[in-house]
Amino acid sequence: MMKRGLAFLIAGIMLLASPVSVLADREDAKLEKPYVSLGADLNAQERATVLELLGVTEEDLKNYTVATITNQDEHDYLDAYLDKSVIGSRALSSVLVEGKTDGNGIKVTTHNISYCTTGMYQNALVTAGIKDADIVVAGPFKISGTAALVGAIKSYENMTGEKVEQENVDTATNELVITGKLAENVGNSEKAEQLVGAVKEKVVEAQNMSEEEIGDVVDQAADEMEIKLSAEDRQAIVDLMEKIKGLDLDVDSLKEQAKDLYNKIEDLGLKLDINQEKVQGFFDKIIQFFKNLFS
Repeated sequence: MMKRGLAFLIAGIMLLASPVSVLADREDAKLEKPYVSLGADLNAQERATVLELLGVTEEDLKNYTVATITNQDEHDYLDAYLDKSVIGSRALSSVLVEGKTDGNGIKVTTHNISYCTTGMYQNALVTAGIKDADIVVAGPFKISGTAALVGAIKSYENMTGEKVEQENVDTATNELVITGKLAENVGNSEKAEQLVGAVKEKVVEAQNMSEEEIGDVVDQAADEMEIKLSAEDRQAIVDLMEKIKGLDLDVDSLKEQAKDLYNKIEDLGLKLDINQEKVQGFFDKIIQFFKNLFS
C-alpha cells in the first residue's frame, strides 16, 4: 500500500514538473542561437556589409534562424504612418536578435541608422511586448531604420515561437514614427524619446487616464523638459497614449526592459501629476449641467 502511495506521489511530482521542464527547454532554445532578419533587396555587397556590422558570417548563418523582410512587409506595417516615398521600394534594414536571461532587458545597438535612436527602438519594442533581448540593427549605408522594427519583431517571434499581438505591433510602429517625427520637429532626439517615455510611464501606471488627463501630462512633461510642442505633435502623442492605454502594459516591466531610457528619465526628476483641479472642474460642469436641466 505504501509502495503504491509512493508511486502515485512520484507520478504526481513528475506530472507537476513536466510543464516546468517544457518551459525550461523553451527558455534554453531561446538562448541557444541568435535570430537574424535580413532585408530581401540587399545585393551581394550590401549583404556582406550588413553581416559584418551584425558581427555575423555567411558560415554562421547556417546555425542561425534567418528570416527575410520584404518591402511589402515594410509597407504593410508602415503605410498607415509614413508616406510610401519615405518607406521606399527596397527592403534593406537588417536585425540580429539574441535572447537573454530574465532581467537583461532590451539592449539595442545600431549601425548606419540615421533616424531612429536606440531609445526609440527600446521604447517601441517594449510596447510591442519584446523582453530580454540584445538587438543589433544595421543598414548597408545610412538609412532611417524605421522598417527595422519589422525585422526585430519577426526575429523575436521566431525566437519565442509566439506571435506578437497585432495591436501591440501597430502601436509600437506608430510610437516609433511619432517619436522620430517629434525628434525632427524639436531638434533633439534624446528629448523626444524621453518625453514620449515619461508620458507613457505615467499613462501605463495610471491605467485609466482620460484623454484630457493625458493631455495635461504631455503639457507638464514638455514644460518641465523645456520642449515647445506644436498642436499637431501634442495631439499625436495624446492619440498614441490612448492606444497604449489599451494594451495592458505593466509599468515595472516597462522600466525594467527599457532600463537605460527610464534611468535617464528618472534622473530628470519630472513631477508629472494629473491636474485634479481641472478634472474636478470638468465634473462640476457636468453636474451643474444636469442640475440646470432638471431644475
